[in-house]
Amino acid sequence: MTDLTNEESGGGIDYIAVEESERFRTLKRTQRSFIFPLAAFFLIWYFAYVLLAAFAVDFMSQRVWGDITVGLLFGLGQFVTTFAITMAYVSFANRRLDPIATEIREDLEKAQVTA
Repeated sequence: MTDLTNEESGGGIDYIAVEESERFRTLKRTQRSFIFPLAAFFLIWYFAYVLLAAFAVDFMSQRVWGDITVGLLFGLGQFVTTFAITMAYVSFANRRLDPIATEIREDLEKAQVTA
């Protein structure tokens, strides 16, 4: 592990060194590898819904059951997708991100105590 203390600022934590450390880069890379694809998926799904509502009115107004239409199901699907993505991210963060972040934080706390 690289030295996390900054001698020039009286022994405080060198946050630039932390940001440039391999573990921090791995943490950010892991986070982005999850967030970017899901964000792209959700934006495509959202814009598809909006475009279908605007330009495929006949399709969206088709009744599925009683007064329930395809458009209503797609709209409710937006809420379901939002909650599913949130739950997936929380699970992913708990399994993959939090252990790395905890290691980094513990190293910073140790460095600050010994400084």
